[in-house]
Amino acid sequence: MRPGALTVGGVHGAALLLSLAGVGSTLWYGVDEPGNALAFGTLMVLGEFARWGAAPDEREPAPLAAAGALAYALLGASAGTATTHGVLQIVAVVVAAGLAGIVPHLARGRGPGLDHLARRVLTVGFAALCFQPLYNSGTVVEHLGQGPPYALFLVLLLVLTALCDAVLAALVLRARTGFPYGPLLRDELRALLGIGSAVCATGTVMALGVAAAGLWALPVLAVPLLLTQVSFRRYAAVRTVNRQTIVSLARATEIAGCTPPGHAHRVAALSAAVGRELGLPGAELTVLEHAALMHDIGQLSLVDPVEGGATALLPAEEQRRIALLGGEVVRRTGVPEAVAVVVERQADPYREQPTAARIVRAVNAYDDLAGGEGAGAALDALERLRLGTARDYHPDVVECLARVLARGGAAGVTSVASG
Repeated sequence: MRPGALTVGGVHGAALLLSLAGVGSTLWYGVDEPGNALAFGTLMVLGEFARWGAAPDEREPAPLAAAGALAYALLGASAGTATTHGVLQIVAVVVAAGLAGIVPHLARGRGPGLDHLARRVLTVGFAALCFQPLYNSGTVVEHLGQGPPYALFLVLLLVLTALCDAVLAALVLRARTGFPYGPLLRDELRALLGIGSAVCATGTVMALGVAAAGLWALPVLAVPLLLTQVSFRRYAAVRTVNRQTIVSLARATEIAGCTPPGHAHRVAALSAAVGRELGLPGAELTVLEHAALMHDIGQLSLVDPVEGGATALLPAEEQRRIALLGGEVVRRTGVPEAVAVVVERQADPYREQPTAARIVRAVNAYDDLAGGEGAGAALDALERLRLGTARDYHPDVVECLARVLARGGAAGVTSVASG
């Protein structure tokens, strides 16, 4: 069994054990304050329903459900009356609401993955375990009162919970993809500044609002996050349309017979894998992927096509001319300027290139030289790249490419040894 499978299995197993303990305890002892449990559970179910249209790779496809779960975990009072529910009941409500909320999605064959559900259970359990014993013992109120220090305490707990979730998410992605843990964790931490911060802020405000005004505060406080979610989905839809446009433009070179079928997609997938290996953040990875998809578009301006589309075999000046033509074409498509810069600088000496251009140049050359002819050709191509590290290919990029290929590369890329 692979170590990655053990990691994922451990996360799923821990979440399952905690869920069974929570549900079993709640069934045995009954539900404390059923009104609170029903209100927060309903909010979480509605939050799961609102995940319609979420992309499969969204970090938090159900932000309202996540905020409601965190608010219930940090609920110390309701309308001024101290609550009595405990950690295990919180877990049970989160599990029950999560299962009820995903039923319509499962019916459509689009249910959330187990990774997301396991993380939700573990992070909410962590938040509840940090807060409920301290509050129920009177320690929090005794030392902090109910004013600003108490609110800051809730914010601190949510920050710790968000960090816990980021660590879990990076561990699972590391196990699933084989990418280095450090860059994955940095990406997860950066994601906290987006929808993650909105979820944490809403969870804090909900807990404080219900403590002061009762359960009537829940629907009012849920509206801002719902509006944020709608805006985020629209932004994501625009990004999806832009990427589809870029993919269509990338296919133009294949349709015109300038490049072999699948070349642009192979270069884009492998470039993204190398970029992750080098620790590029999410925004730079997006630019890298788009530039890799369009890196050969300059060939459409040539009178005589390059044999086999292999620009890596051309003289340096000819490579440079094609790259400049490609940059000009990209600018006319309305694609962001950063993508055009990578395309036009992919043929420069590597010491003058941005990191994304170094990656595109090395990966394009590898695919041109390997030609999809098996492990022997792939090893020869990698060796030629290593011999070209004096001027053409950055040594760190070539070694990262070798490590990615040794692990199996990206989808559809031949696996070779890094020796």
